Amino acid sequence: MKMNIFAVENMQLRYTMSVVSSTKINQLLRDTSPSGLIFSDWMRHHGYSPQLQKRYRDCGWLSSLSKGVMYRTGSKLRAYDAIASYNKQMDKNVCIAAVSALEYAGFNHFVPMGKPVLSITLENERLAPIWMKSDLFDMTFRPLTINIFKNKSIIKKEVESGVLFISSPEQAFLECLACTPKYYNYMDLYYIMEQLTTLRSDVLQVLLENMTNFSVKRMFLYMAEKAGHYWFDELNLEAIDLGTSKLQLVGKGVYIAKYRITIPKELKDYEG
Repeated sequence: MKMNIFAVENMQLRYTMSVVSSTKINQLLRDTSPSGLIFSDWMRHHGYSPQLQKRYRDCGWLSSLSKGVMYRTGSKLRAYDAIASYNKQMDKNVCIAAVSALEYAGFNHFVPMGKPVLSITLENERLAPIWMKSDLFDMTFRPLTINIFKNKSIIKKEVESGVLFISSPEQAFLECLACTPKYYNYMDLYYIMEQLTTLRSDVLQVLLENMTNFSVKRMFLYMAEKAGHYWFDELNLEAIDLGTSKLQLVGKGVYIAKYRITIPKELKDYEG
């Protein structure tokens, strides 16, 4: 019995579509990281129609994290890879910041209790994307709003999953001071300052000269001088505007006349 010509053509069409779909999913897996994210807009731009994306989800290859955001089914999601894939696929510049940037650079002090926190800054975005609120990642995202730099010092790093932007150690520590006392305290930050023996005075000079926050600048210089780092002596303090008013950084503390700031007594009395 001969098959109807239309049935044969339909079978050939389904076979061709299956081969094309299989080829494209293999290409998708090659182009993305197992522990990162895959964004619907990026997929459409690269030839993956909404219908094909739905098929991948229906087949169990991809799972939905939030609207327009997917990941490989069964994968363990890493926060670093999520940020890197987001930056690359969506042309964003989310930056690893503050203590997280210092930890990335190898300066470790805090021992996290529970799931680690990844501090980030988001350029030109007031609210963090919904997918960052998911608990599927190995770290908890902490978006920070830090608007004190006119000239930034950012390190760009190409990784398998995409692009990472990381605050330089010099900028990262200043970001920590800007987030005190909400997220950090001065004493813990001073313990980190003691480790920062390799900061670059030329990078610090530019940051300090072009920064708008007097409290951060004065506390940074006080800590650097107290720690006795060689790079402190290389700074041109006369070129750094520290303002003129007295600043009380803590409720009760000790007044430091040179920098016109009131700091914790514990910090003033500490001898490392």
